[in-house]
Amino acid sequence: MLTAVTAILVFFLVVIFHEFGHFIVAKLVDIKVHEFSIGMGPRLAKIKKGETEYSIRILPIGGYVRMEGEDEASNDLRSFNNRPILSRAAVLFAGAFMNFVLAIIVFSIIAYVIGVPTTTINKVTPNFPAEISGLKSGDKIIQINDKPITKWEEIVSEINRGKNKELEITVLRENEKKKFIVKPVLDKQSNRLMIGIVPKSKKSVLYSIKIGIERTIFVIGMMFKFFQMLFQGNVSTKDVVGPVGIIYMVGEAARVGILNVLSLIGLISVNLGFFNLLPIPALDGSRLMFLLVEFIRKKPIEPEKEGFIHFIGFVFLMILMIIIAYKDIIRFNVFR
Repeated sequence: MLTAVTAILVFFLVVIFHEFGHFIVAKLVDIKVHEFSIGMGPRLAKIKKGETEYSIRILPIGGYVRMEGEDEASNDLRSFNNRPILSRAAVLFAGAFMNFVLAIIVFSIIAYVIGVPTTTINKVTPNFPAEISGLKSGDKIIQINDKPITKWEEIVSEINRGKNKELEITVLRENEKKKFIVKPVLDKQSNRLMIGIVPKSKKSVLYSIKIGIERTIFVIGMMFKFFQMLFQGNVSTKDVVGPVGIIYMVGEAARVGILNVLSLIGLISVNLGFFNLLPIPALDGSRLMFLLVEFIRKKPIEPEKEGFIHFIGFVFLMILMIIIAYKDIIRFNVFR
């Protein structure tokens, strides 16, 4: 039950952000929106406000914003196909953009909860170099060798730059400067040098947002790397999971704690945003490609032909999803 509820909430949150991006930009550029739907399949509930119907459907595996003239010809001046190319491109890109925004939000929340590591030692690990040399909890590291220290990342950098050599660490202890000679040791698990200290942390909204942005950019970079490896033949089907696999991972994360669930939300959101920008029929990236062709040709492709191509792409994606779901069921032994 915990897995099911958590998975539904995760899917709904990611989908809502994605579809809200399409929806709000469509409204801003004055495109007529017939329906804003969260979920797929039979409708569970609906409410109509103005010209738009808002609905929740039974399968929490997607959603859509149905706009006038998106996949068919329309003479309505407010139809999707009658708006300027830049306006349509903004609508299409907005879904992925909001997924990246969601990732930044959840990664920032995680960073804020964990806190910003400072240069003050919270505790020293027993029998490690820091304790043996005389460093104590409360010491504020202000210099390592000749390098002034202002943030935790500089401490980590200087320790690893030492290459197992002794470090002269200067600290403030009760407003008095003290120097200690510390020789880092290699941690076999992380394969990094360490001296055995844990920093005190403080809360910082701006720093947390910075970390959220950096983490999102890092995950996007990993997505590019994944597809590079895919084209090079270095990725197998075991490295890809579908909705069933995601639900399994959400359940595992929920058992560990809320921060793990938030981290998974960020990863899923970036993946959804990135994947939707790929030039695959039925995805936003493909629609953006059609706009580029229209810009080059100075005239649009017939909506019915474009719609048919997207329909073929949608069928292909559904078949692919079923195949991946079957592999997930076997791999994770869902019905054990």
